[in-house]
Amino acid sequence: MENILDLLDYLWREHRGKLIGVSLGLIFGLLTAIWGFGKALFIGLCVALGYLIGHRLDQGRGWQGIWKRFFGDRW
Repeated sequence: MENILDLLDYLWREHRGKLIGVSLGLIFGLLTAIWGFGKALFIGLCVALGYLIGHRLDQGRGWQGIWKRFFGDRW
């Protein structure tokens, strides 16, 4: 068990981008196999949009900036 944790720690420190990319590719591939390409793409876009909104909120920009960016002064 300790060897697996050491391996995961090494992979996370030295190959973080590759590990995240492979994980996302695996998840997208599974979603595509289960639900089809269109639904998997929609889920991926929803996740990306959620990440971007959460990132802006973490930076302290608030909802007003997000709302104005998407809808402008129309609303």
